Amino acid sequence: MLQASLAPPSDGVATAIDAVPRLLGSALDHGPQAAPLRRQLFQRLRQAILQGRLAAGSPLPGSRALAEELGISRNTVTAAYEHLLAEGYVQSDRQGTRVAALSAAASPQPAVPLAVVSPTAAMAARLERIRPVVARPGAVQALSPGTPALSQFPVAAWRRALDRAVHEGGSGALGYGAPLGEMTLRTAIARHLALARGVRCMPQQVVVTEGAQEALVLCVRLLTNPGDTAWVEDPGYRGAKSAMHAGDLRTLPVRVDALGLAVQETDWSKRTPRLVYTSPSHQYPGGAVLSVARRLALMAQARRHGAWIIEDDYDSEFRHAGEPIGAMQGLVDDAPVLYVGTFSKTMFPSLRLGFLVLPAAVMAAVREPLAEMLRGGQRHTQLALADFIDSGQFSRHLGRMRRLYRERQQRLRSALEQHLQVPHAIEGGHCGMHLTVRLPPAYPDQAIAAAARDHGMAPSALSAFAMAPQPEDNGLVMGYGNTPVELFKPLIGRLSLLAKATYSG
Repeated sequence: MLQASLAPPSDGVATAIDAVPRLLGSALDHGPQAAPLRRQLFQRLRQAILQGRLAAGSPLPGSRALAEELGISRNTVTAAYEHLLAEGYVQSDRQGTRVAALSAAASPQPAVPLAVVSPTAAMAARLERIRPVVARPGAVQALSPGTPALSQFPVAAWRRALDRAVHEGGSGALGYGAPLGEMTLRTAIARHLALARGVRCMPQQVVVTEGAQEALVLCVRLLTNPGDTAWVEDPGYRGAKSAMHAGDLRTLPVRVDALGLAVQETDWSKRTPRLVYTSPSHQYPGGAVLSVARRLALMAQARRHGAWIIEDDYDSEFRHAGEPIGAMQGLVDDAPVLYVGTFSKTMFPSLRLGFLVLPAAVMAAVREPLAEMLRGGQRHTQLALADFIDSGQFSRHLGRMRRLYRERQQRLRSALEQHLQVPHAIEGGHCGMHLTVRLPPAYPDQAIAAAARDHGMAPSALSAFAMAPQPEDNGLVMGYGNTPVELFKPLIGRLSLLAKATYSG
C-alpha cells in the first residue's frame, strides 16, 4: 500500500490538492464510453510529471483527500498511484509518495522547428543507398512485372493441403521448427529442383527462407564482411543491390548484353569480387540467357579468385520456347554457386517462402551459425507446401501457368507491335512473365511510368534498374502475368498516347 494514502496531509500535500484542477487539465470523464477512471487519472498524472507540471520530489496528495476532491472512489486513486509506482514515475517511503527524479528527456524542452531536425540524423548511412527509385503501387495494377496470375491459382487445392497440414501437424507444429526449415519441405524442394532445374543437391543443403530476398541477405551475411566487393547485373534486380548495400559491401555494376552478364577479363584483377549476383536463365529485367561459355568461364574465375556466385532462378520454371534452360549450379561438380529460388512467382507472393541451396562445403561451415541466426516458423504452411509439391499439384499448376503465360506473352507482343505508335524494340519473352520494351531517350521512361500509374497501369521504367544508367537503358518493363489478354489492346493504346505526350525530341 502506498504511504500517501496513510500519511496526514502536510502543507505540500495541501498545496498539491489545491493544484489538482490545473494538473489534470480538465475534469475526469464519467460518461458511459469513457475509459476507466483509474486509467484516466493515471494518464493525467503521468502527463503532468512528464511535462514538468509535477516536479521531481513533489508530494502526491493522499489517496483519501484526492478521492474526495475528485468525487471518486479511494480505490480508484490507489490503483492509479500504484500504477505510477510500478512504472517508476513516483517513489514511496515513510515520508509519503513523491514524484521520482526522471532523466532530462522528460523535462520540458524548448520548441524546435521540425525543419531544423534531420529525420535521417540518427539513421544508418547505408539507408541512403537502398531507398526505392519509384514508389511501389499499392494494389495490383495491369502490366505490373513480377506479378503472377493470382486469379488462376488453385485456391481449393491449396486449402486442402493446408487442412491436411493442420490436421496432421496439429498443435505440435505450433511451436518453433527446425531453423533451416521443415525437412519434408527441404526434401520436396531438392527432389523438384533435381528433376525440373538440374540442380545437384541433397535436402540437407536446402535452407527454407522468407522469400528470395531473405536468401540474398543470408548469402551476404554468411560469406562477406563489410567492405568486400560484390558485382551485380546492370540493369538488374534492385533487391540484390539492396541486400549488398545492407551488408555494407562495395557494390559494383557489371553491364549486361544479349548474352547475359558481360564480365571483362580485367574486372577480375582490378575489382576482384567476393560475391557475384546473376540471373543466368532469364536475366531480369532484360531477359537474356547467360551463354554456357560465359557460365563456365564465370565459375572457373570464381574458383580461381575465391568468389561465390549467387544464381537467382526466380522465374525460370516458365519457359515458353524450346527446352528449359538448366541451372548453372548443376553444370559442374561442386560449383561455387549459391542457388536462390522463390515460390512468389510459381505460387503467390504473400506465401513468403523461398529457398537457398548452399554448396556442401559451405553448409558444413555455417550449419551451426545458421541454427542460431534463424528460427523455424510457418510450420503448417511449410508442411502444406511440401504436400502440394509431392502430390503433383505444384507441377500441374506450373503446366497450366506455362500455357497461360505463353499465350499472354504472344498477345502482348502482338499488341505492342500493332498499337505502340512510337519507335521501340521488344526484348525477352522466351521465359517468365514480362517483356522489356526499349525506347529512344526522347521518350523518358520514368515519366511514362509515372503517368501510366495514374491510369491503372504499372510498367516499370528500365532505367530505374540501373546503377549507372546508359542511354540505351530507357524503356519499359511490362508484366503480362496478371493482365488478361482482352485488356492488352486498350492498355497499349493508352500507353502509346502517354509516351507521345512525354516526347522531348
